[in-house]
Order: sequence, then structure tokens, then C-alpha cells
Amino acid sequence: MNKKTQNLKIILFIPIFLLLISSGLFSQEKIIDQVVAVVGKNMVLQSDVETQYFQFRMQGSIEGSEKTVKCGIFESLLFDKLLLNQAEIDSVEISDEDVNQNMDRKFRYYIAQFGSQEKLEEFYKKSILEIKEEMRDLIKDQMLSENVQQDITSNTKITPSEVRTFFKSIPSDSLPLINSEVEIGQIVKTPPISVVEKMKVKEKLKILRDRIVKGESFSTLAILYSEDPGSAKNGGELGLTKRGELYPNFEAVAFNTKKDEISKIVETKAGLHIIKLISRQGEYINVRHILLRIKPSPIDMAKTEHSLDSIAELIHSDSMNFKNSVQKFSEDPSKINGGLLINALTGNTKFEADQLDPKVFFVIDKLEVDDISNPVLFENEEGKQAFRILYLKSRTKPHHANLTDDYNTIQNWALEKKKEKTINEWISDKISKTYIKINKEYHDCNFRNNWFN
Repeated sequence: MNKKTQNLKIILFIPIFLLLISSGLFSQEKIIDQVVAVVGKNMVLQSDVETQYFQFRMQGSIEGSEKTVKCGIFESLLFDKLLLNQAEIDSVEISDEDVNQNMDRKFRYYIAQFGSQEKLEEFYKKSILEIKEEMRDLIKDQMLSENVQQDITSNTKITPSEVRTFFKSIPSDSLPLINSEVEIGQIVKTPPISVVEKMKVKEKLKILRDRIVKGESFSTLAILYSEDPGSAKNGGELGLTKRGELYPNFEAVAFNTKKDEISKIVETKAGLHIIKLISRQGEYINVRHILLRIKPSPIDMAKTEHSLDSIAELIHSDSMNFKNSVQKFSEDPSKINGGLLINALTGNTKFEADQLDPKVFFVIDKLEVDDISNPVLFENEEGKQAFRILYLKSRTKPHHANLTDDYNTIQNWALEKKKEKTINEWISDKISKTYIKINKEYHDCNFRNNWFN
């Protein structure tokens, strides 16, 4: 992919989290602002450029002179405003519900980055609701821009002939090096949870609840005993969450618990909880909770591991192949894909070493192609203990890109190149039809597109 295109996309869709930080800092510095461009009815402010430049400096991702970088940021902002102008012309709508859901997802991430909701509010010197209200328009504009850009390239397709032509256009001494990649399958079995084990955990949690009711600190006991790694270090505090974001059972009790009251024991897919309401603001609540997970007994763990051992023996003896074993025995959703793991970064089944969970890599690295591992203990997506056997379907060696081994990767490169051309053609067309005024300060920028038509 063209590096300029990558930079354009990175600048255009700057993470709101970084804008949040930099705007918070800039708000303390009293910058003199001015309008440096108008695109349709949308303005570009000097502070927009300075905020993003500051963010790049924080990341250490500046290449070139300050002037060059700021010109690149400025052009990406022009593109952003051109997309927003088109959204207005096309009457593109983003519902308040979609904006709220997007914003809630982002703010859960921001809070995790700061360490707690209180630290975020302390840094910004405003409540979480005030921060969200300030960021609402920015997030909505970003969603509108993304919607229009996706629409521009939605019909852009690539043919096998175009893929070959694109590949032939790459000089042989410039062919990218493809790292070693593996394809991995798994067969998963989860040990059953007995009634006896559930009652043991329930009794432990009841004892903790009684201690809190008698005056001990909920926060301290959450730090000491809660098995929710995300909240335990914060005294069990989840931060501000909106109705509909939590487990239904958990949420039903949380919204009906009075402030500082300790809830009854609640069961969810994660385990057993007790809840303390910190605050409620309409459809938002902030609670502390203590989670104790219900674990299978050692006997049930051993039985499940032995069961997988028997399946591995069937495969080793060629009594059943891996694919059929997945369909018959695996209890994981990956069975619909033949047991193959999907790389969340690429959407395909190939992983580079640094894209794998280290525990998976440690097992796979010792296998030959078409070989399977012994049963391995792991935690599934719900945080429950399970066993799996891992299967190494394929492993490539580091090599320069070629159409035989890397067709899908090259196809993606070619498609991105074609999308880049489609976007540039769209920009040229819209520039000629849109009112655009640019401050003289930016007239000497070496823009990728002719914004002065």
C-alpha cells in the first residue's frame, strides 16, 4: 500500500482518545485560534491542525519537517470536511443510539487507558458525562466521514487480472518480505461444573458479603478476592456503564440496588457476583462488584483432559481426521470454520508469530505440519477453564511476496491501491463542485490534490 495513503487514513481517523488528551492539554495553554479553511459550510481551525500535530509528537511518529507534517495534517482535514460536506448533501444520518453506542465503547477504552474514571475526570477537570457531551459532535462527525468514505469505495472490486498486473508492477528488488505464517486449528472441550462446586463458591461469596455488611471495606475485599482482572485492582469498580452493556442478570440487580446497598448474589456467565451501587445517573450506573468464578472439580478437569487425549489418539492412529474430529467433538464456535483460528487483525486464518498468544506459539512452535499437540489448559473467551488440542495445518518460511503463496495478501494490497485511486478521483470531482477557501499560510503546501480549483 502507498505510504502516503496510509498516512492520509491515519491522520483522517485520528483516535478520539488522543484528541481527548491533546485537547485537554491545549485547553490549558490558551491558544489563539483562527479559521484556516472553509469547505462548503465546514471550517478548519488552526487548533485542529495544532492538536493533531501535538498528538503525532506525543506518539513520536513525525517524519519530515514541521511544515511538511502540518501541511499533511491540513490536507487530511480538508478531506475530512469534504466528506462531511458530502454527508450533508446526501442527508446521511447517524442515529443518536449509534452515536451513544460508539461513544460508550470508546470511553470504556479511554477509562482503561487512564486507569479509572476518576483519573480521566481529574485530568480533564470535568465529569464523564460532560466530557462525553463535548466529544459527541466530534464522534458523530467522524462516523459521518467514515460512512461517506466507505460508500465511495463500496463498489470497488479487484479482478485476478488486476491483481497480477499490480504484482508485476512492483520492481523485483522492492518485493516485500513476508514473515513466517502459520495456520492453526483447535478442538476444545470444557469441563462441566457440578452443583457441589457451585455451592462451594456461593458459600465463599456469602461469607464475603456478610463481612461487608458488618462493616469491612467492599473495595479492599474486591482487591483481595475478586476474580475479575479488569476491575479488581480498582476495588471492583466498573466505571460508568449504560443500560444494555452488562450481563442481563447483573444489570437487572444493579439498576434495582440502592446506593451503598450490597446486592444479593447474582449468577452470570462469568460466575457469581455481589454488587454495590456507587451512583446512578439516568440510564448510567457505576458499581463495584466482587466476582468469584465457578471452577470445575479436579476430577472433572482430569476426565475432560483424558477425553481429549483419547481424541488425539484417534487422530494419531488415522482412525479419524482432524476436520471430522472438530465437527464431532469440539465445543467451541470455531468448529463452524473447521476448527481454524481466525486472525482478528487480518480476518484470515494466517498468523505471524507476534500475532499469536505466546502460550499458543510455545506449543505450535514445537509441532510439525499436520501434527497435533497434547491437551493444553487455557481460559476461553468467557474466562472459563477449558482444554484444547492444537493442530498445525501449515507453516510458511520467510520469503519475498509471490502470487502462489501470498495471493490473498497481494490481492488486498491491489484493492487498497485501487481504492486510493477511487478516492483521489472522488476528491478531484468534489473539489471542482465545492466552495473551498484556504488561508494564505497554507498556499505553499505541496498537496496531493489540487485544492485551489
